[in-house]
Amino acid sequence: MASHGIRMTTPFLTLDRASLSLPDGRVLFSDLDLHLDDRPTGLVGRNGVGKSVLARLLAGEIAPTSGQHTARGRVHYLPQQVRVTEGATVASLAGVGAWIDALARIEAGSSDVRDFDTLGDRWDIRQRFAQALVAQDLPDLDPGRAAVTLSGGEAMRVALAGAFLSGADVLILDEPSNHLDAAQRRHLHAQLAHWEKGLLVISHDRRLLDAMARIGELSPQGLRTYGGGYAFYARCKAEERAQAERELAHAKAAVQREERLLRDQHDRQQRRQARGHRDARDANLPPILLGLRKSRSEQSAGRFVVRQQVAREHLALQLREAARKQASAVELAMFAPSVAAKDRVVVRMERAALPFVPASANGMDLLVTGHQRIGVSGPNGSGKSTLLRMMAGQIAPSSGRCTVHVPVAWLDQRLAGLDPDASVLAQLREANPDAGDAVLRTRLALLGLEAHHIEGPSGRLSGGERLKSALACVLYAAEPAGLLLLDEPGNHLDLDGLEALESMLRQYRGALIIVSHDEALLERLDLTHRLQLSREGALLTSC
Repeated sequence: MASHGIRMTTPFLTLDRASLSLPDGRVLFSDLDLHLDDRPTGLVGRNGVGKSVLARLLAGEIAPTSGQHTARGRVHYLPQQVRVTEGATVASLAGVGAWIDALARIEAGSSDVRDFDTLGDRWDIRQRFAQALVAQDLPDLDPGRAAVTLSGGEAMRVALAGAFLSGADVLILDEPSNHLDAAQRRHLHAQLAHWEKGLLVISHDRRLLDAMARIGELSPQGLRTYGGGYAFYARCKAEERAQAERELAHAKAAVQREERLLRDQHDRQQRRQARGHRDARDANLPPILLGLRKSRSEQSAGRFVVRQQVAREHLALQLREAARKQASAVELAMFAPSVAAKDRVVVRMERAALPFVPASANGMDLLVTGHQRIGVSGPNGSGKSTLLRMMAGQIAPSSGRCTVHVPVAWLDQRLAGLDPDASVLAQLREANPDAGDAVLRTRLALLGLEAHHIEGPSGRLSGGERLKSALACVLYAAEPAGLLLLDEPGNHLDLDGLEALESMLRQYRGALIIVSHDEALLERLDLTHRLQLSREGALLTSC
């Protein structure tokens, strides 16, 4: 990030022991402390931990259940899903509609004081908005155009243009790069590098996170900050995992040693008591003295038992704490479908034209074999998702032929295969009826999906949890897929989920075709080819 000059002495946003409980009584987070100044900060955490809720709290949309939230200056919050309401225009989606409308009425002769109050000193808002749209590579977008006609990427870029025009003292951006192509992501990174006020970015975009001055991690244990960008954070987390494993091993060894010591002490105590009883009998002491000695012996034995119990409880506490730290550091895991790579034709496209994509009117010729791993990239609207839908058999080519010769597993961006009204467990059970519930539950748990999440309607889950659920239904189906089609699988995944996805895809031995704008993800997948789609057509190159 660019240098930010003199350090601020007063934070823009502050949380002081803030806690938040959900309507069902579940505590989402508690006792959070945060001081957000002009250092650009990235916020990470596993799916479902409450990052977006925390963003809304910081933006003032909701109040903490307890604790304090204070803000200095104006906060502009851009949610993960840009809300396009009925009747919204490009200008209103960007948050500048009221200003442009007021300016238009004044130019038409209005003398209403409310119009002048609304406009304030923004007499150049029309020109500034036009420049902001140009900066987002939307030079010809009419401010009066209906917002519902925009693609997801266009809607996000319009909302980003509004954020940079808002005059805010703090920007809170929730997954701003999700719907952006590679060039648009680079542009966003450059814009944020020149932002000189408060900035909090919730993201799994590792290149964006690496440009932050610090990373905050939200977990069930609280909120912890790390000075530096993503690379520094990743090194710290690796060290913490290793330390947690060492502490657990040390705690287990300590318990075993102390248990042996306690058993030895117990045996010695028993021998002393037995010897004392024999000595007392041999001494022919009066009954009253024998009873007194026995009572003292029993009291001593009782104190010994109490001391041993306290020692065992202390050891158990140490072991539980070490296990808790290790459990919080456990990496997620995905398992690749069990297929063998075969040098056979998997997909054959013969002058196949993609529906709704003018650039493909002349058709595409493409031959995919069982060992190929192809990363598909290109600007929004170039036909990437359409290509995968055609290979998945969801749509037919407008001309030519597309033939697939193996079982296909397809994950689309909208997760259309996941029924929001059914539970994750029920849908995975349907995809693989022969697998036992214990196996299915274990695999879902290894994705970070807790028991109470997988038994309720999947529509109630967070975006990342739904994506993991959809991935599970695709990966763990009864019939292994010889062709895996993934359309932006990294969207909404947390960082641990991304690492698990990368590890699984490197192990997968079938044909892989993946669409992604995340270059960090593509670079880790051992791709054999890159397929670049553009307005001029398609270009396949070897890696």
